Amino acid sequence: MKSRSEKKQMEFIQVTKENLEKEHICCAISNNNDIQVSSKKSWLAERFDEGLVFLKSVERGKCFIEYIPAEYAWNPIDAEGYMYIDCLWVAGSFKGHGYASELLNFCIEDSKQKGKKGLCILACGKKKPFLADPKFLSYKGFEPCDEADNGVQLWYLPFEKEARQPRFKEIARHPYIDEKGYVLFYTCQCPYNAKYVPVLENLAKEKDIKFKAVHIKSREEARNAPTPITTYALFYDGKYVTNEQMNDKRFLKMISK
Repeated sequence: MKSRSEKKQMEFIQVTKENLEKEHICCAISNNNDIQVSSKKSWLAERFDEGLVFLKSVERGKCFIEYIPAEYAWNPIDAEGYMYIDCLWVAGSFKGHGYASELLNFCIEDSKQKGKKGLCILACGKKKPFLADPKFLSYKGFEPCDEADNGVQLWYLPFEKEARQPRFKEIARHPYIDEKGYVLFYTCQCPYNAKYVPVLENLAKEKDIKFKAVHIKSREEARNAPTPITTYALFYDGKYVTNEQMNDKRFLKMISK
């Protein structure tokens, strides 16, 4: 009988251009005809030549890390020479086995071998959905190095003491837009957007809610976006509201408050 402390062994596999079509992508695991899967895989396919790495559990579920050289990150950051972690997600039955540490350790060693100065990732002072856990980052040696007005922080793990700290671009440090109503900035990096952004657009039209979705389609657009988070950033009357993906029920609940 296994004790609770005994570690469950996990096998990981790296998703590449060669195996992308046959491998699941963790946060969207239905077939390739699903719009969520196809949009994310199309986005990934265009990033591999830029150095993106997607390492995941061979088992179906949310257990993966995705990272890319910071010069190619779809975020308004100045982090030349660093590796930027798009997402580190371990959830459900995969939690509590040390898999997040294994995935991060792989990223650290891989980044060192590629001559990077360190790692950087988005988080907040307190854990928020779809952002890294600050307690875990701190435990692993990360420190916050910049913060936007909305509380979103850039954390980094330098490999050399004299390494220059990454920074947000000025436009991201002060997330604000000069538009009324709801404005949503999003990319195809998060597969849920392909399904739920149209849901919100249709709902807003039905309810006569002023709503505009801005699909960020290039790295240049992402690096000049008025928000440190580009995968999903909702504004209302110019002010940043949330990065948490919403379905129709959650959106209606939010606007009714």
